[in-house]
Formats: sequence, C-alpha cells, structure tokens
Amino acid sequence: MSQKIVFMGTPEFSVPALESIVNSSHKVLAVYSQPPSKANRGQKIIPSKIEVFAKKHSLNLRTPDNLDDNKEYNYLKKLEPDIVIVVAYGKIIPKKFLNLSKHGFINVHASLLPKWRGAAPIQRSIINLDNQTGISIMKIVEELDAGPVMHQDKIQINENVDALTLSKVLSKLGAKSIMNAIDEIVKGKAIFLEQNHTEATYAKKISKSEGKINWSLSAKKVLAKINGLNPNPGAWFQYKNERFKVWKAEIVNKNSDAGKTVDDQLTIACNEQSIKILEIQKEGKSRQSTNEFLLGNKIKEGEKII
Repeated sequence: MSQKIVFMGTPEFSVPALESIVNSSHKVLAVYSQPPSKANRGQKIIPSKIEVFAKKHSLNLRTPDNLDDNKEYNYLKKLEPDIVIVVAYGKIIPKKFLNLSKHGFINVHASLLPKWRGAAPIQRSIINLDNQTGISIMKIVEELDAGPVMHQDKIQINENVDALTLSKVLSKLGAKSIMNAIDEIVKGKAIFLEQNHTEATYAKKISKSEGKINWSLSAKKVLAKINGLNPNPGAWFQYKNERFKVWKAEIVNKNSDAGKTVDDQLTIACNEQSIKILEIQKEGKSRQSTNEFLLGNKIKEGEKII
C-alpha cells in the first residue's frame, strides 16, 4: 500500500534511503534538509547532498534553519504524512512534531543501539575497535536515539575499514532496511522493543582536536583513529612545525621509542608495534602516496614525530 512520506536527511549517507523511497510506489510529500553551508571563508555556498538530490528529482524541498517554530509545525501538520523517515538529518526534532505522522517518525541509525547513540556512531565504532556494527530502525522519541527499536542488521568490520567506506556500506544497508521496515509498518507487523537504556553509550560529535595522533598508544589504536577520522577531520601529526594528515596506513611489526621513525620509509613507532604511512597530505598540499611524498621530503630513521 502506497504511503505518504516526509523524508528528513542531509549528508551523502541519507541519499540511498531517499532514492529507494522515490523509486518505490510511495509518495514523497516533502524533503527536509539542513540549509546550505558556507565553505572557504564564506565564498561559496554548498548545498547538502539531499538538497542536490531533491532538486534533481523535483521534490518538495524544505531547508529551515530550525524546526522549533509554528510555521514548520503547521506546514507539516497540513501534509498529514503517514510516515516521517529520518536519516542523519542533523537537527533535533521537537517533541510536539512527533505526533504529526500516523505511524510516527522512524529513524535509520548507523549503530546497533543502544550502543553509540548520537552524532558520530560510524567513527566511534571504528575508533573503539568494535568488530561489528550495523543499522537500527527505531521510533524517534524526545530523548536522543532512545526510542524503541523495530529491526537491526549487523555487519562485521575489521581494522582496515575507514569511516568513508563503512558509511557507504551502512547507507546502502540502511536504504534496504527502511524499505522493509515501511512494508512491515504498513502491514501492521512491526514490533518496536524498548532499548536497554542501562547499556547505552554515546558517540559524541568528532572534534578537530581529536585528530592529533598520540604515538604512545598501540599501533592498533593509532590505526583505528586514522581510519575512524578518514576523511574528516583526519588524523594528523607534526614534523618540524608543519602538520601532516594521514590518509592511509598499516601496522608493521617493528618497535622503537614511541614517535620515532624506525626506517626511511615513514614508519613510526608506537607503544606497541609501528605504523607505516601509505598516503599522506602536507598542510596546504595535495594528497600523495608516501613514496611520492618522500621524493621531495626526506624524513630519516630515528627522527622524532610529534
């Protein structure tokens, strides 16, 4: 049965879910996304990936600065949606909105709730060295990511996956999951189970300051940070008062004092084992393979990396 759907999402992660709904028999009444952001010191206005998709497909787009006003409340109320689907919208939805949809506000969250509620579940799962993650389909309530869960899909992850790759995998999985969830909800077969709130953990927003690499950690933890912060904001180190972003690295079984290079190939010792940098970016320069970088930047064995 075709449903009248309002969609809320902002980044690339949200696009596969919206695309699946658009290509289905359901009707998209409106698409909500965060307003365009400014980049390069305000010189350029960057629309969200959902805004780009919505305009391309001539969907009814809304980009309010906030939802907590009567204008958006009354607008959504008049639409009378059957379901509101929320995928990484990035804004708090006021409590009074939650009764405006026949079947509620249904969220696609990129973790196995109650673990990693919050803004950065993908990054936190990698940084935390989790061996599995997944998608949770849940009903939105007033408390952040604390609503009852209808369905979860689990996947295994390893130490080599980065946040960008995992995000793409989970976004496609989420798109499939939400379509199945809509069908179950329409048929009256959906069962929402309360989360175990005592087991909740929180994936706080990633700050730029977190990107600085601490070589006194184990190589496994350093690699997890590099991968978890790839592509943004990125893990970085300093050498001769210049900053270098690490895009890709691997663990090698070499040991020395933490923070010292153990060879001439930009392999840096950690508390346990070492990290061999494979792709690097000097501040203000382009991303390069380490081999290319070392042609013009000699960093010898035994040098100290901060």
